[in-house]
Amino acid sequence: MNNGGSRYTIPVNPSPIGSSLRLPAELMESSSFLLKRLGMLAKERTLDAYEEAGFSPYHYATLVVLDEGTRETQGEIADVLGYDKGQLVGILDELEERGLVERRRDPNDRRRHLVSMTTGGRRALARLRTLAGRIDDEFLAPLSDEDRETLHTLLLRLAEVHEPRCAPPFPS
Repeated sequence: MNNGGSRYTIPVNPSPIGSSLRLPAELMESSSFLLKRLGMLAKERTLDAYEEAGFSPYHYATLVVLDEGTRETQGEIADVLGYDKGQLVGILDELEERGLVERRRDPNDRRRHLVSMTTGGRRALARLRTLAGRIDDEFLAPLSDEDRETLHTLLLRLAEVHEPRCAPPFPS
């Protein structure tokens, strides 16, 4: 929201199930409004679940990128996730302190750091994948398996257009 040039966020307080409070029809007819509202609720629930497990979604995403095995420099990891490089350094500091990743200087370019996941990092990633699945299952519980697949297909189609990192790879 813009308030005289400054931006601020208003937290969403979900109304109790069965509440008589209802959003105006005009807002309920807006797909982008519903995406935004559900996105805020999903983010809040996700942050809470990861925090309860002693992690953050940023830890999970970083470990997933490392597990993919195609990116190993701090710069590549930050770029693919869309994180500020300074923000990623803090995330890697936290993961390294817990023994989940290791960083070392690139022998071919001393300015770069190579990052790799440890055995402990792989174990943590397995737990975080289970957590991510549980979060999805809980949030999407009202939908059938077929509806979930359709929703994912539609969201992916939108993401491929609006988020370059989600676009399919160029043919080789």
